[in-house]
Amino acid sequence: MKASERIIVALDVDSIDEVRSIVEKVGKNVATFKVGMRLFTKYGPSLVKELKQKGYGVFLDLKYHDIPNTVETACLEASELGVDMLTIHACGGAEMCRSAVRGAEAGAKKAGNKIPTVLAVTVLTSMNEEALKGVGVNRPIPLQVMALAEMAINEGVGGIVCSALEVKELKQKIKKDFVAVVPGIRLPDGDTNDQKRIASPEVAVNDGADYLVMGRPIYAAKDPVEALNRTCALIEGIKK
Repeated sequence: MKASERIIVALDVDSIDEVRSIVEKVGKNVATFKVGMRLFTKYGPSLVKELKQKGYGVFLDLKYHDIPNTVETACLEASELGVDMLTIHACGGAEMCRSAVRGAEAGAKKAGNKIPTVLAVTVLTSMNEEALKGVGVNRPIPLQVMALAEMAINEGVGGIVCSALEVKELKQKIKKDFVAVVPGIRLPDGDTNDQKRIASPEVAVNDGADYLVMGRPIYAAKDPVEALNRTCALIEGIKK
């Protein structure tokens, strides 16, 4: 996989004009863009369709977390749209994970699309152990991430969303093949913003990340293309 194919640019902005500006600036060197709650709530499926029509992969990051039937039908609809990746919260449990995979497969079959990779979110990279305790989870983050990841992978999801701090151990201990998608990536001279568990691109890829999700470090840079190229240079040549 080329370095540029590992980078998923998060479109965490608030207008379609900003989206199109980002795509125009970096689109020649990016294979996949992430559409999150903010943009999807504002523009809906039309934005996904626009990106797909331009030939880009779409990572639909809505982090579904509901009763199994609701998640199954949501994943079916997302899969019919033609998204390449979609997210669910692993803490929704085993039955919800199975339902998500079933919905994604059914939607793809119905529309004649490729089955999207269902990614289970473990612990948000904005959370530290104090925040985790605040929602009633008293074990250390690495143990919580491992428990959720193992459960989700065993129920058939295709990948895990986790921080770079956990990805190495997950890749070593989980025996089944899975895709590791890592947000919270920051360039050496970049701001951390609201992220708590962060890493540089080369550290994340070297430890086992398959894809890096980067938003503000790319699109908010003075020169987004330079920031993207610098990221690619950092991970180029790391053998995976």
